[in-house]
Amino acid sequence: MDTQAAERINDDVRAQWDRMAKGWSDNSVRIRPWLHDATQAMLTMAAVGPGSRVLDVAAGAGDQTLDIAARVGPTGHVLATDVSPEILRLAGERVAAAGLSNVETRVCAGERLNVADAVFDTAVCRLGLMLFADPLQALREVHRALKPGGGICSVVFSAPDKNPCIVAVISTAFKHAGLPPRDPFLPGGLLSLGKPGLIDDLFARVGFRDIATTRMAAPFTLPSVADYLDFIKSAAAPIAALVERLEPARRQAAWLEIEDKLRTFETGSGWEGPNELLLTAARK
Repeated sequence: MDTQAAERINDDVRAQWDRMAKGWSDNSVRIRPWLHDATQAMLTMAAVGPGSRVLDVAAGAGDQTLDIAARVGPTGHVLATDVSPEILRLAGERVAAAGLSNVETRVCAGERLNVADAVFDTAVCRLGLMLFADPLQALREVHRALKPGGGICSVVFSAPDKNPCIVAVISTAFKHAGLPPRDPFLPGGLLSLGKPGLIDDLFARVGFRDIATTRMAAPFTLPSVADYLDFIKSAAAPIAALVERLEPARRQAAWLEIEDKLRTFETGSGWEGPNELLLTAARK
């Protein structure tokens, strides 16, 4: 992808997440339990430990940043980066509220990390890499920032058939927007790195070694479908941005059909949306 096209996409992503930053941060009470097991596995696979210097790429509102800070302890250091100034501001507030002195935040795009060469022991990226306009360039930047032998672990959504809630929501949003069905593997989409073998190939092209990808089920369990719909509206920037730009009647119709399709995942005790994640670990 050429530089100008990537910058246009990043500008859109920045604007989306600036608007949805508070919603994502406020939804930490839902996101944290949903991604708890995947987050802990990511940190273990990246070899985050006491004293580590860690690069947290696309850190968002800092949920996993707090977990990293706890693992590295007072002798370690965490740099949380994100393209959205507003979401990093909220991350900074959470860090300050936790009384942490080993975390720094820095606004920058994943494809242009504002960091020196070979200064981090390890790097992580939780549900961010698939949203980058140029994930290959982002991995090059992480590779540059890592010390020789440094570890990395990314978390992305896997194939469309393993993430039916996302597919249902996106396809319905596109239909009501009058757009043709989106190729799920186009850069920047929620499922863009879910094609079998794709993310391993990107890691290899950058020069990472000892590449290993693990699949992990991550069902999103909530009291009701209304709770998931509220999460999408308030926190899922790539989806909400598409629906919210529709004129009111079409917007309402879109949300009603999305809710109807999501009822498929109701259970006797609440609502459970299937998700599958890919955790890819490697070393420089």
